[in-house]
Amino acid sequence: MPRFQFAVGSREAVREAGIVNSDTFTDALDAIGAQMELYEGDTLEIGVNGFPPARYEYVLTLEPGEPAWRPARRLAA
Repeated sequence: MPRFQFAVGSREAVREAGIVNSDTFTDALDAIGAQMELYEGDTLEIGVNGFPPARYEYVLTLEPGEPAWRPARRLAA
């Protein structure tokens, strides 16, 4: 079972970090969303050891079952 490392917070600070063991990436995202209070604009970095993390932004959706995480926009240098 893959072990996903994650960090959730705003652009300014990490609010919570940890590890989630999950069969799939989607299950890991669902588990994080179910265990935390999330706010629109929160950021998530998630990945597995040895690979760079993926970056996502939390968005509010009106449709149940719609993905709440979308790839984060990259900031200009």
